[in-house]
Amino acid sequence: MEIGVSAFITDEGPHPARLAAQAEERGFASLFLPEHTHIPVRRESRWPGGEDPLPRAYLRSADPFVALAMAAQATTRLRLGTAVTLLAQRDPIVTAKEIATLDLFSGGRTVLGVGSGWNREEARNHGVPVARRAAVVAEYVRAMTAIWTQERPEFHGEFVDFDPIHCRPKPLRRPEVLVGGWGRSTFDRILDHADGWLAPRTDDLDTLAPGITELRQRAGARGREVGVTAYVRPDAPADLEMAAELGIERVIVDLTQCPPDEVPAALDRQVRAAA
Repeated sequence: MEIGVSAFITDEGPHPARLAAQAEERGFASLFLPEHTHIPVRRESRWPGGEDPLPRAYLRSADPFVALAMAAQATTRLRLGTAVTLLAQRDPIVTAKEIATLDLFSGGRTVLGVGSGWNREEARNHGVPVARRAAVVAEYVRAMTAIWTQERPEFHGEFVDFDPIHCRPKPLRRPEVLVGGWGRSTFDRILDHADGWLAPRTDDLDTLAPGITELRQRAGARGREVGVTAYVRPDAPADLEMAAELGIERVIVDLTQCPPDEVPAALDRQVRAAA
């Protein structure tokens, strides 16, 4: 089972290159960064992580792909992921090029986690049709996959429409795509255009068991295999044991709440928890 770490990169936290190097030195397999372009001062959307106010890091988060490029330069094998990219808020052609560039020059290490996002006001500021944002994300992934895999891609959909284009560089390999969320519609999107499930955070991994079973049964009926990535609590050997029992292929330890000067110690504790 692969163990990765996740953290907000901000102007007040650890430098992404330093965090990535510290994680790789300790044997972690991946680094996942979240994304928020901004947080509206006035909003009605409820943060799913708890009651307001939001953690300070949400108000100061850096661009994930720029930060991952710095992480790539400081490492040689660490997988470079997003959890999640708010894809509906981005231009798909530009984003496809950014990811392809990162993948090529990192040696094929990118993992793209995508989601619709919880902050409706943030999406609305980008001109996203809020009620359709999951459909927008799905179509953008299909359009980006065409750009990554075809010599002269073209795409004609509801939200993306372009005639044949030249768009290079191509990724070293098609980036792994994970879809965040839960339920039948999420699983439909995974089976349609993705490689795996980025399961929602939970304090009890056993609650994911029915979803994992359903997804794998549906994938098997299509002759497919899909991976599962799930969050685990820091310093929680029981979570790692449960993840292994459920056959989860990758777990992510979130260090967002960890003070920057305590990150190395937190990574060391996680190594001991996994031993």
